[in-house]
Amino acid sequence: MVKRCLFLLLFLCCLAGSRIASADTNPQDAAALRSLMKKWKKTVPASWRKSNDPCVRWDGVICDRNSRVTSLNLFGMNLKGTLSDDIGSLTELRILDLSSNKDLGGTLPATIGKLVQLEILALIGCSFSGNVPKELGNLSQLNFLALNSNQFTGIIPPSLGKLSKVTWLDLADNQLIGPIPNSRDHGAGFDQLLKAQHFHLNQNKLQGSVPDYLFNSSMELKHILFDRNNFSGSIPASIGVLSKLEVLRLNDNAFTGQVPAMNNLTMLHVLMLSNNKLTGLMPNLTGIGALENVDLSNNSFVPSEVPSWFSELPKLTTLTMQSVSLSGQLPQKLFSFPDLQHVILSDNQLNETLDMGNNISKQLNLVDIQNNKIASVTLYNNLKGNILKLTGNPLCNDSVLSSTTPCTGQLSEYPTQPPLLPDVQCANPFVETIVFRAPFFGDAANYLHILHYNLSSKLNSCTPNNLGLVYSNPDAYLNVDIKACPVNQKRFNYSQVLNCFNLTLQTYKPPEIFGPYYVKAHPYPFHDKASRTVLIGVVTGCFLLVIGLTLVGVYAVRQKKRAQKLVSINDPFASWGSMGQDIGEAPKINSARCFTLEDLKLSTSDFREINAIGAGGYGTVYRGKLPDGQLIAIKRSKQGSMQGGLEFKTEIELLSRVHHKNLVGLVGFCFEKGERMLVYEFIPNGTLSEALYGIKGVQLDWSRRLKIALDSARGLAYLHDHANPPIIHRDVKSTNILLDERMTAKVADFGLSLLVSDSEEGQFCTNVKGTLGYLDPEYYMTQQLTAKSDVYSFGVVLLELIVAQPPIYKQKYIVREVKTALDMGDQMHCGLKDVMDPVLQKTGDLRGFARFLKLALQCVEDLGTDRPSMNTIVREIEVIMQDNGIRTGMSSTSSSFSIDSRTMMAAPKYPYSNASASSTAFDMDSRAFEYSGKFPSEGSLKNRGT
Repeated sequence: MVKRCLFLLLFLCCLAGSRIASADTNPQDAAALRSLMKKWKKTVPASWRKSNDPCVRWDGVICDRNSRVTSLNLFGMNLKGTLSDDIGSLTELRILDLSSNKDLGGTLPATIGKLVQLEILALIGCSFSGNVPKELGNLSQLNFLALNSNQFTGIIPPSLGKLSKVTWLDLADNQLIGPIPNSRDHGAGFDQLLKAQHFHLNQNKLQGSVPDYLFNSSMELKHILFDRNNFSGSIPASIGVLSKLEVLRLNDNAFTGQVPAMNNLTMLHVLMLSNNKLTGLMPNLTGIGALENVDLSNNSFVPSEVPSWFSELPKLTTLTMQSVSLSGQLPQKLFSFPDLQHVILSDNQLNETLDMGNNISKQLNLVDIQNNKIASVTLYNNLKGNILKLTGNPLCNDSVLSSTTPCTGQLSEYPTQPPLLPDVQCANPFVETIVFRAPFFGDAANYLHILHYNLSSKLNSCTPNNLGLVYSNPDAYLNVDIKACPVNQKRFNYSQVLNCFNLTLQTYKPPEIFGPYYVKAHPYPFHDKASRTVLIGVVTGCFLLVIGLTLVGVYAVRQKKRAQKLVSINDPFASWGSMGQDIGEAPKINSARCFTLEDLKLSTSDFREINAIGAGGYGTVYRGKLPDGQLIAIKRSKQGSMQGGLEFKTEIELLSRVHHKNLVGLVGFCFEKGERMLVYEFIPNGTLSEALYGIKGVQLDWSRRLKIALDSARGLAYLHDHANPPIIHRDVKSTNILLDERMTAKVADFGLSLLVSDSEEGQFCTNVKGTLGYLDPEYYMTQQLTAKSDVYSFGVVLLELIVAQPPIYKQKYIVREVKTALDMGDQMHCGLKDVMDPVLQKTGDLRGFARFLKLALQCVEDLGTDRPSMNTIVREIEVIMQDNGIRTGMSSTSSSFSIDSRTMMAAPKYPYSNASASSTAFDMDSRAFEYSGKFPSEGSLKNRGT
């Protein structure tokens, strides 16, 4: 035994020696990195101190086949110190990202100009100071340059004009002075950067005029951000030839003269010219139909009537024109634009009657016309809430109107929405701020649910279901704070931060409306405090202790296994808590059968892959057959997974005690040898989402959709009103509604459900759970859970029955799209013909459609108190069906739907299909048994009929 141990020790030493001998990082590169490490002292990642070979295991270092360092990425590593001149020795470096190290500063060494292979240089959110080195102009391969949010001073070096490949140029948020360099005056300049798409120079101390020859029609500029500087002179007319321009922000400068023609900027989304010294006529924005945000406030334009283009910007979300000598009457059409949120026209000369019409945008939440000359106002019932501000107008002097809401209280600051998501709680969250360069949202809540879903998908591998967002709008730039909590560990490690949260290089693609961004990470407390000496001592002691206890341990384990085997025969939950999870006492079961692992192995041919019919976040679903011929679906959790313990227990308890024909029945479960499995009745015709998206070969006509809605509503009503205690599902969605052989709908997946007593209705939940798109916004923001949260989700499903699209599809939210398109004057389709399922478009008889749509919209009201109960929904759908001549208790074999008979006769497909199912189907199928459900990808919908 001793000889073997000595031999093993000798072998390991030889292996370590060979490893060291094979360390072949280029000596020049290795020396440069050690020089950097010396400057940064003890703040480098722990891996840098554990290995002599940077190319082997140093966090943030990537090498090529020749052992040359090609990437140095130390985003958010809490580095402290300066950047060594030896950085110039890394001559094969292509990526250098030291962003979000706020204590990394000093001057930027001129030797950085020797990195001639460099393609990306990102030093965002550090503390570098002094001049921007002119040697950066030598980096001929550079396409991404981001030096924003530092303390650089001096002028912008003209040599940056030599960066002919650069597409992203960001020098914002520094203390730079002087003019923008141009080739005529400085030999080289920004006018030579023909491939540049982004000029971000905002929040500096730049001055002088912007010459007309700075821009030309060959440039590809999308963003010009010159705001919050000291520029003067005229706005260059050459801006008008930049046909790809999307964002123009010149606000908070000292520009003078008349605004040049911009009618050719047909892709312009944002135009902000406020707080300058502009004169002349009000700019004519006719023809710029893409404009979403316009701010011309606080300029000295010639007094003018309300311009005609107020009625010609259909995508407008925010119009701000304070103190611009505007007079006349506002057109009704302005307030009818579907995406309009804010109209701020205070301190002008607007007069006559304010009449916004009766077709006001449902998104509108602020109309500020304070300090004008409005003498009367026509109000309609569709003007929601306290959104109209009229203080300082003559009409408020009227004794009758003076005490009304529009005339009381001056709005000093515009209301800020509460955080969209509740804060996630953990000891060591990682926090970073995304600053979006393009948009300004009057009410970001309309869009952030899409962003949250998008970010959750991006970060799911590191922080599933542990992501919080809080937003603000300082200086009209959208700031989103991301707060992420680690899963099953105390804190994130260096590699996780680098691989998951470094979004500096635009690797994360947000929904298009948000545009480009930059990221600043908050300092993170990496766990790296143990002394190496202490660690070695502890390891040595543990090693000796293990040797001493091995023989005793082997004997004890054998005895324990014998005892467990005897106990488990009589009590399947004797080891319920042995998996190390805080999942409480053993579940209380009624009629569910306890299967052995051998039982389920036999039913699935030892879990052969051919019987795997889907996979989700919980695990894999298998098709099985019991000895009596009964078909079952077995949901098997991932081996060794810490996820799903609570859900497993909850689902056993709930499904074993609820029995209703519109709820999926639990046959049994298995809890043995580390396995957690749930056994369900076999539902052969898949999910409602599959049927709607054309994946199952099912054609759902109007009558069948009504019946599915009724079945699902009855199942939920049973949970809310007849289960004892009541049950809130918390994850109602189309992938959790299954269709049996008679096309009867059954509500499935109780993994997120919650038992509530009457006294607990409206209880506070520390972790909001559910699926974005279906999630109740009131619950989402307040964390107050009620049965009306299920009602909201069910309302989304009802809308899904109409449009046959996921709730968030192609960055559009189904609830918002339906509300925007709604036109009750259209007796047949209620204005939804262009958004509804083509199958329904071709249906001549949609009796009860308007009533059904009205019910769906009542379900998705913002406030739970405005939504009906599930029992009310059941009764309403029954009335709609009776008006259609459909028996509410009819057989599900009715001819009101059609399905390929070959499909019905063949082996059923997912959620219980054979392995021959198409990959497209499996993309959708994998969601049927997920707890944290996801939306179908756009690719999954390609087979849908048009």
